[in-house]
Amino acid sequence: MLSFFLSLLCFASTSLAFPLGDDQTNNLLVRAAVSPDATCGGSKGYTCLGSSFGNCCSKNGWCGSTAAYCGAGCQPGFGTCTSTTTTTAPPGPTPTSTLTDCLTKKNVPIRLTSSSDFSQLAKPFNLRLPYTPAVIVLPLTVQHVIDSVICAGKNKVKVQARSGGHSYASFGLGGQSGSMVIDLQNFQNITLDSNKVAKVGGGVRLGNLALGIYNQSRRALPHGTCPGVGLGGHATHGGFGYSSRTWGLTLDTIVGLDVVLANGSYIHATSTAYPDIYYALRGAADSFGIVTTFYLQTVQAPASVVQYSFGLPGMFKSAATTTAAFQHIQSFAQNASVVDRKLGLGLYMDGSGFLIRGTYFGSITDFNNKIKPELLRTLPTPSATSVQTLSWIDSLTVLADPQPLQQPKTGYDQHDTFYAKSLVVPSRSPLTAQGLNSYFGYMITNGTKSANPWFSIINLYGGPDSQINVPSPSSSAYSDRSALWVIQHYGFVGTAGSPFPPNIIPFVQGLSDSLTRASPGTEFLGYSNYVDPQLSAAEAHSQYYGPTTYAKLLSIKNQVDPGKVFWNPQAIGN
Repeated sequence: MLSFFLSLLCFASTSLAFPLGDDQTNNLLVRAAVSPDATCGGSKGYTCLGSSFGNCCSKNGWCGSTAAYCGAGCQPGFGTCTSTTTTTAPPGPTPTSTLTDCLTKKNVPIRLTSSSDFSQLAKPFNLRLPYTPAVIVLPLTVQHVIDSVICAGKNKVKVQARSGGHSYASFGLGGQSGSMVIDLQNFQNITLDSNKVAKVGGGVRLGNLALGIYNQSRRALPHGTCPGVGLGGHATHGGFGYSSRTWGLTLDTIVGLDVVLANGSYIHATSTAYPDIYYALRGAADSFGIVTTFYLQTVQAPASVVQYSFGLPGMFKSAATTTAAFQHIQSFAQNASVVDRKLGLGLYMDGSGFLIRGTYFGSITDFNNKIKPELLRTLPTPSATSVQTLSWIDSLTVLADPQPLQQPKTGYDQHDTFYAKSLVVPSRSPLTAQGLNSYFGYMITNGTKSANPWFSIINLYGGPDSQINVPSPSSSAYSDRSALWVIQHYGFVGTAGSPFPPNIIPFVQGLSDSLTRASPGTEFLGYSNYVDPQLSAAEAHSQYYGPTTYAKLLSIKNQVDPGKVFWNPQAIGN
């Protein structure tokens, strides 16, 4: 059951786009020069006419060639507009040209439904949600990505990147049929510079990332336990692992990103260069571009890690018993005299088993003398106990079991058929006895008799000294920095190839509802790496971002992707 414990972009170069905001504008450039960076008008005064980005200057000051750039608000003084006839754009695709024609003319590697490997490439991680892309792009260079995005925009085809393909909602396939999928499986570089910043391709999977940086320089990063998950979605929507209370989320290690934007411009975004795009990519990258390369600040891998697990018996006989146990664990997790950033902790339950599991970045002596006694105090005597010291890589290997840490770069073929939901519990409102009694009562009444397998995972994000909650909420689009617990509810098909029973969805929703409805004073949020496709776009925006963050993201979206090239059913701007 623990194998389902899951938690999603160089090579070529081109001109760079400008940072958002007038305060970023370089006033030294000459007016009326052809845009070298996809910007136009404003104090720079660039014209799009004759540029490689398109001949129209949008109302927001970006060059492009679609209606979003050439239509309403287009600036005729800095390029061609649909209502302007004084200039003529260079020949582009004729009305009868197709997306395939555009890609083929640019020698972009693609797969169509007629290709022999299309079905395998289009196979979703979540088999419940299959979609048929219009085309799957397998770029070998950044230029292939640029050309693909431009072709998609011209042909009004929506685009999504696919890193590892583990989106619970199949958003890596577009979340609909007919999208362009840009599969980054060929972007596999992993290198470290003199500052121990890892330069990592957008198609790298977590297990290969961990091995790559460790083998090169004994370095490490915080990330999830499932080795087949791709870095792309995982890092740009959070990225939790047991080491996150020590080192933060994977997202927090991002110091730079190489990204292709909707108009085909290619930029390197950091906290000082293109800061608005840097902000948006860290939390909502699927709505803003294709990240081809990540720059991640690594840390020294620990020489050893304490890994522990305790199985508690009799936890699904009485809601009162399980509630009392959880309340003790919650009090323990908030006890600053015992707990600090060195402790990672999670709970796993499936209606029969109840497991406390995690890691500790201190000595095994300190764990046995300080952490373990207080954690287990008042709890039932464990039916199974494991406390061991492991090397960093051995610890990751055990957590990844039964999957190997080393994952295939192509031909990945792990799948499941499932539905999942998440809840984020704020630190200001710890779970109450009333809410827990309802929650565990639902598990005992419905979960122990369920015809289909399921599990719930409750991970500790907050608590004393947690580095997850240190960054300012305004520092990135991952703006929830007040979580105490993050809960995942997951129902799945027990036999591979079996159809998905429709009653799994209401059962999983019932797990969440049993807790939220009995906790009227708690404002629960959601975690976008456990994306719930049952949510409307508005519900997803509220749960994953909140009104302040979403408003900022929408403003950025309207400037850099007015045509909504990067789209899925819950994308910014829907």
